[in-house]
Amino acid sequence: MRPTRHQRIGLAIVGAGRVGLFRGGVAARHPMVDWIGIAEIKPERGRQVAEAIGADFVTTDFRELIARPEVNAVIVATDEHLHVAPIMAAIERGLPMLIEKPLATDLADSQRVLAAIRRSGVDAVIGYTQRFRRRWLAAKEKVRTGALGDVTLVTSRAFMNRLVAIDNYRRTDRPEAISPMVISGTHMLDLVMWMMEGKRPVECVARSVDKVLGPEWKGIDATAGMILFEDGSIYHLVISWALPVTWPGAVYSLEVGITGTEGVLTIDDTHRDIVLAVSRPQEEGYLPDRQRLVDFLGSYPPGDMALGELRGPMREETVSWLDRVSLGVPTQHATAEDGHDRLMLTKALDLSARLRRPVALPIEREEVEAVARVA
Repeated sequence: MRPTRHQRIGLAIVGAGRVGLFRGGVAARHPMVDWIGIAEIKPERGRQVAEAIGADFVTTDFRELIARPEVNAVIVATDEHLHVAPIMAAIERGLPMLIEKPLATDLADSQRVLAAIRRSGVDAVIGYTQRFRRRWLAAKEKVRTGALGDVTLVTSRAFMNRLVAIDNYRRTDRPEAISPMVISGTHMLDLVMWMMEGKRPVECVARSVDKVLGPEWKGIDATAGMILFEDGSIYHLVISWALPVTWPGAVYSLEVGITGTEGVLTIDDTHRDIVLAVSRPQEEGYLPDRQRLVDFLGSYPPGDMALGELRGPMREETVSWLDRVSLGVPTQHATAEDGHDRLMLTKALDLSARLRRPVALPIEREEVEAVARVA
């Protein structure tokens, strides 16, 4: 049945960094978007992005923006540790939201935000962009339709160069809240938990190393772990975001294997199929660096700018969400519950690595304080 709801959109974008610019550019081209406002704490950056996308309003105060009568939908695209306040402001007005992962970087805050979303009934979804790439949709369909039988084992390996880690450490005053699992491993975790939808995790065990990022940034280099499910299934996962700056994967290089009782599915998402080698450093991409002369094109998760527009999964995801808001159509976005669950799992893995013992899942409220120390 065709949707009968048609709602014009007045869009508030809170945060005008890379993601705010990308999503704003896509929204500016959407036929149901009539008005766009931007809130950005850096005035010059806010003006630059507003001019680039043709925004109608710009401010440094997200509360001023969200209170505007034109606004009936919100994108929260601030740094990860600044999500809670704009989310709560949008909940007060009952506005649908697209929230960059995670709901919060602190588990107690995430629980509080999720409870507020549930009470309000607002339609809040989480920006797990990889759900909108064809390869992961194809994998989800094969798992969903039973082509592999009952999934019994999933493995994933994510490699990232250290530019992402260092960028995150520089942008926070709480380095203890930054870990490869919470900030970046959550993407592969969401994909795999989406594939294993319906299975209940009951325990995790993990170990971490900190020989590269630890001395200067008090950070974690890499984490390896397992999540054990009630039915006996196993998820084994590894992430390192401490590879040399010269590692060609601009951001994310991922391999996944899904084994079931009736088949196996392997996904090579390392992006080694398109290799760029140059004599001079490129002045574009994620944090350009003079050491980087070789790159795996396509490894930046949002996609790539081409012919003046963003091309790739973040475009697909943003358009899909705008259709969801304006037409009421269903989408494959991660829910707020999914977002909290992914944060809980990544925090539990970090906690297990810190304590060097298995941790029962889900983490109970009594453990939130212990997790915050690992955060």
